[in-house]
Amino acid sequence: MQRASRLTRELSLLATEPPPGITCWQNGQLDDLRAQILGGVDTPYEKGIFNLEIIVPERYPFEPPKIRFLTPIYHPNIDSAGRICLDVLKLPPKGAWRPSLNISTLLTSIQLLMAEPNPDDPLMADISSEYKYNKQQFLLNAREWTEKYAGQLKASKPLEEKIIQSETSTSSESTMQKRKGVNISRKEKKSRPDS
Repeated sequence: MQRASRLTRELSLLATEPPPGITCWQNGQLDDLRAQILGGVDTPYEKGIFNLEIIVPERYPFEPPKIRFLTPIYHPNIDSAGRICLDVLKLPPKGAWRPSLNISTLLTSIQLLMAEPNPDDPLMADISSEYKYNKQQFLLNAREWTEKYAGQLKASKPLEEKIIQSETSTSSESTMQKRKGVNISRKEKKSRPDS
């Protein structure tokens, strides 16, 4: 009962006052949630939309939720299955989870981890090594993965561009018609010799 009321309260708060760049919602059942994190500005994940799965255990808040990325991400602390190496996602003594933390705090911590990887506690040793010793290559690969897996749908872009172009041309035609008198008078002014 405590778990259900707390989750309801947390989801309500996430809906009304979400942390910047984070959304979270119920996926059918109360203990099965989904979240989206927008890649931070000035990070290789910028403009990416990353989907996460959140499974809330029976013992929540005394046990942390299990969170994993559904969207592939090139990151030293996130493995190919989407598992995240972050202390607040684990119980003590190895972890830092406390019942006073909540889902919003966890998602914000994950967003911060995306912006500032911890190569000294990696899940992906090869990516960690690349991050430490060849950061330019890491940034290039992370941007490439973001574009490939977390980019907004490229298939819909041509359609969106057509719609935008048709709206722009329609609105510019009506604007031109409204300003026609103004445009003619400007042309006449330009063609008149200066006295």
